[in-house]
Amino acid sequence: MSSTTLARHQEIAWRRGHVMATSRLVAEETAIALSYNGSTHAVMMATPDDLEDFGVGFTLTEGIVERASDIQSIDLIRSELGIEIRMWLDGDRATRLAARRRAMSGPVGCGLCGIESLEQARRPASPVPDRDTVFHARDLLGAMQALAPLQILNQQTRSVHAAAFWHPRSGIGPVREDVGRHNALDKLAGAIARRRKSACAGAVLLTSRVSVEMVQKAAMIGVPVVIAVSAPTTLAIRTAEEAGITLLAIARDDGYGVFTHPHRILLPENVAPRADC
Repeated sequence: MSSTTLARHQEIAWRRGHVMATSRLVAEETAIALSYNGSTHAVMMATPDDLEDFGVGFTLTEGIVERASDIQSIDLIRSELGIEIRMWLDGDRATRLAARRRAMSGPVGCGLCGIESLEQARRPASPVPDRDTVFHARDLLGAMQALAPLQILNQQTRSVHAAAFWHPRSGIGPVREDVGRHNALDKLAGAIARRRKSACAGAVLLTSRVSVEMVQKAAMIGVPVVIAVSAPTTLAIRTAEEAGITLLAIARDDGYGVFTHPHRILLPENVAPRADC
């Protein structure tokens, strides 16, 4: 892990009634500006790692482009104030973006800061094709249990979220981490797109709660299943239902809850839902 993503800070620890001078590794948090064709579109606070993935993923999940190939070039410009992800789009995309230009400055954990209308906040999620893909319940639980050792930055700092892609044949990968849960998912979206991977037969694993923006971004990735360690909001559930996403949440060692489209999950017979549930 590079020195740009974490640093060691002195700490006075008070534990079990004892005081001790020590130090700990702390995750970095940096202002990241995303600009298109010379104009700043958004400024987010994020972990300064996997920033090409972040730029591509943000551009895709926000609907600025439909394909990663629509981004002609991407450069990282570092300064004392932060880092600019400078991207150039083709003429048509740049013109359309200029028509819907917005300035967005958001703290960590804020995925809707700076939007201009209620319609933007409640934009319909892209429908995920139903390809009759099914997943064994225990396989998905095993994937969540296997994620923690792969969260390298969080193991050292205990302060960042992770978003990962899991496929029943190839397992977990890629994994992306960030101080912001939306940023981690955007980085994952970018990593999938840049690797030209298809997400239609896998699942997104999240170490955060599931809000509507997370479901909207997952729908843009095209993933049929989202599983998270924390609970969903009511709007996240409704959006997942509309998008055709199977939403699993509150994942613990003993299982999880299936909130939408349970037909994709093969549950053990002894815990299968009754007809009247």
